[in-house]
Amino acid sequence: MTTELVAEAIKKAGIAWIGVGDAPARGLWVLPLDGSLLVLSGPGEQAAPGLAEATTAQVRLRGDHGGLIVILDTRVERLAPGTDAWAEAAPQLAAKRLNAHGSAEEQVARWVETGCAVVRLTPVEQPPVAGADLPDESQAAPPRETPARVQVRRPFRLHRVRKKKR
Repeated sequence: MTTELVAEAIKKAGIAWIGVGDAPARGLWVLPLDGSLLVLSGPGEQAAPGLAEATTAQVRLRGDHGGLIVILDTRVERLAPGTDAWAEAAPQLAAKRLNAHGSAEEQVARWVETGCAVVRLTPVEQPPVAGADLPDESQAAPPRETPARVQVRRPFRLHRVRKKKR
């Protein structure tokens, strides 16, 4: 049951919540490939602190209803430019990358030039957490502090809005 669940969840994944060590999980764009998940991170791409240097990561995947259906431990493998694994994975990532500048070949060259990391997350053999074993409480966390958040002022009104009399 869980093997089929994991395989199906990976196959349909577009985003996964990936946690490395004690750090909170981050929602990251992923690409399913041959029973594994590929993640691109680095300068000009999504931020995944510690993922490229990690050996293991915890992955949370959602189902068709948008809710958590499986939590699994994965082995992290960073793909090196020039290897067969890189040659297979990088063009597929570039083809699926939305809002990217340039052709797929230009994107792959930029990733190599800027030191972006392409990692493969492969499920380990131990059974995943699924079904009744999933946590009952909410896994929501407050937003992290970021310099992108700013105080929003209320809109200015020149005249007072009057209610209509009936």
